[in-house]
Amino acid sequence: MDLAFTPEEQKFREDIRAWVAENLPKELSHKVHNALELTRDDMQRWAKILGKKGWLGYGWPKEFGGPGWTAVQKHLFEEETALAGAPRIIPFGPVMVAPVIMAFGTPEQHKRFLPGIASGEVWWSQGYSEPGSGSDLASVRTRAERKGDKYIINGQKTWTTLGQHGDWMFNLVRTSNEGKPQTGISFIVLDMKSPGVTVRPIKLMDGGYEVNDVFFDNVEVPAENLIGEENKGWTYAKHLLSHERTNIADVNRAKRELERLKRIAKKEGIWEDTRFRDEIAKLEIDVVALEMLVLRVLSAEKSGKNSLDIAGLLKIRGSEIQQRYSELMMLAGGPYALPLIREAMEAGWQGNFPGGHPELAPLASTYFNMRKTTIYGGSNEVQRNIVAQTLLG
Repeated sequence: MDLAFTPEEQKFREDIRAWVAENLPKELSHKVHNALELTRDDMQRWAKILGKKGWLGYGWPKEFGGPGWTAVQKHLFEEETALAGAPRIIPFGPVMVAPVIMAFGTPEQHKRFLPGIASGEVWWSQGYSEPGSGSDLASVRTRAERKGDKYIINGQKTWTTLGQHGDWMFNLVRTSNEGKPQTGISFIVLDMKSPGVTVRPIKLMDGGYEVNDVFFDNVEVPAENLIGEENKGWTYAKHLLSHERTNIADVNRAKRELERLKRIAKKEGIWEDTRFRDEIAKLEIDVVALEMLVLRVLSAEKSGKNSLDIAGLLKIRGSEIQQRYSELMMLAGGPYALPLIREAMEAGWQGNFPGGHPELAPLASTYFNMRKTTIYGGSNEVQRNIVAQTLLG
């Protein structure tokens, strides 16, 4: 196993770094480096810049309009954009639903949906979780009834991340109650402007509206929007979730946030506390270990061997690391990290009080937001069971 990058890969890294430095708007990188809230326009702006270059679908094969990069090149692209402070690519379109459409969709669906995803013009949302059906997705109850050349959908999805911005949505819906619960699920995409679709934002502890309830009241969806075969959606969902869990690990963002943690600790004078530096050191060791795990997978793919099936393990470690760096940032900020006045933060003056610094203003919001990481994408408890079953049989 060789974890060193080749000269060609290092050259690729340098080219990516130079392009990002030239094309990433400074105001966007400032927001990202300081954990300030990104608007829909901010995220779409970067998506369209990448789309114009042909890199929004950076993981896509050439046959579908992607760059056809190797696994190592994709990793280097993710690392360089993260360290530069680029907004994270919203994964629902290019990273999650696109591979499902490529693998199981028809040629007509390829032509219909993939160009809008690749360009960044169409914002996709994910309709998986429901009240009572989160980690146990096999229990989804949102119903799609076939009537002629269309489906009639009724039900509710919840925790739909950034669904208030969505143009299109991919959904797991129940089309049969026969046999095992998994065998009656289908994968359908729908226009979120369809009559009967209602999006209701859920206010979070930090005052934000990142997630939503989505209600379907007799929503008519053309039968041609079914991806793959009816009642085979569980298979497609597992294909998608492997992409989601690997994406959640997000080792490159962890490396960027680790440096941010060090900056905060030094500015707040807590860097001189040996015990606190020990905690940072332990976190850094875990980040490096996670990166080595990712590179092992890349090395296996590059050598032509079967890559390790460790999506669940990557999700567990990555999500725990995200929680730990947000906790240490709060500790570094002390009482000055506690006030969270969203309007003041957006105006740029929260933190301008005796002893406070503006960069501490978003810390409480980040801390609250990271509480979810060990739950979504399949809770870590469920992932540990899967890992145990894989190892022990």
